[in-house]
Amino acid sequence: MRLGIMQPYFLPYIGYFQLIAAVDTFIVYDNIKYTKKGWVNRNRLLVNGSDTIFSLPLKRGADSLDVAQRELAASFDRQKLLNQFRGAYGCAPQFDQIYPVLERVIQHSEVNLFGYIYYSIMQFCEYLEIKTKIEISSGMAIDHTVKGQDKVLALCRATGATTYINAIGGTGLYAKDSFRNQGVNLRFLKAKPFVYSQFSAAFVPWLSIVDVLMFNPLNKVRACINENYELI
Repeated sequence: MRLGIMQPYFLPYIGYFQLIAAVDTFIVYDNIKYTKKGWVNRNRLLVNGSDTIFSLPLKRGADSLDVAQRELAASFDRQKLLNQFRGAYGCAPQFDQIYPVLERVIQHSEVNLFGYIYYSIMQFCEYLEIKTKIEISSGMAIDHTVKGQDKVLALCRATGATTYINAIGGTGLYAKDSFRNQGVNLRFLKAKPFVYSQFSAAFVPWLSIVDVLMFNPLNKVRACINENYELI
């Protein structure tokens, strides 16, 4: 059984969905510390040929709070964020197809940060026809006081995983011998470049999945998710 684990990210890049599709079970961390400079509640879209940050504003909270303990700010203007996407991609070839999904996600009434992002992940997985079983970390029967690699190994044991696949950025975080000793094969997913036309501007890579879907037909995106990567 192949297992993948990641933090929740709002409208992440295509590699996130490649990882979900590459495993049998995918666990989303909810009981993990929120970091201000991370990508949990922000990502990048294309505006006038340049990458621009979009984000979910959060209610003030202690630095020690987990993602599942954070809330969206009462001032969060969902329509304003939708308008930002419409302004950026209104003339994109696939706008009419993807905008209803984006609208459903952004207009979701949930105020809990994790709940809001989890809903968005599930909606895009459904649209992309990704059938992977998705679990929430806090619901797993493990010792939740353990951290880092020990927590990943505990989740591997709890799910009966024989292979753990991590995003390529985590190469330096885990030791293959430690996984091998637990009967788990450690692999890393490296997304291959996926270049496509973004209006008439020079290509800007690794933007939100929304950018990919705005410029490419669904069947092409699904093929990229299922094939355009390597496991090392």
